[in-house]
Amino acid sequence: MALRRRCNGAKHSTEATGLRSEKWEVRSEKVVRGEETEMGDKIKSFEDLIVYQKAYNLALQAHKLANTFPENEKRELGYQIRRAAVSIPANIAEGYGRKNSAKEFKHFLRNALGSSNELIVLLKLSRDLGYTATSNIIEDYDILGKQLFTLIEKWE
Repeated sequence: MALRRRCNGAKHSTEATGLRSEKWEVRSEKVVRGEETEMGDKIKSFEDLIVYQKAYNLALQAHKLANTFPENEKRELGYQIRRAAVSIPANIAEGYGRKNSAKEFKHFLRNALGSSNELIVLLKLSRDLGYTATSNIIEDYDILGKQLFTLIEKWE
């Protein structure tokens, strides 16, 4: 499976619309070491993984969102949101460093998936407490979690 950016403008049924109008999809082939990107380039680093790129961009959005909270929540709920958001791309990067062992890479991807699920809960809390009105970032993290799950299942 390779994660790639869609450019043809067609919408996928589970696609989020809040991530700077970028569209993401999961192809269903098996992922193996040395997988080529859609452009034919070899994946040389964790930064070449679309799932990492999406996690990184979402972490920036979550960090900015948490900084808009009331002062008391910036230190409480905001801190937890920032910590969980940073954990996702960090775990993908650390796991990719151990990609020669599929078992270890999958372990770090599962940690990233857990942080993604945690972040969904924290973002829903912040929305329900009235600190934010947007749910686009929640949908984006839900899609990221599905992509992480698929990558875990398909990585060999």
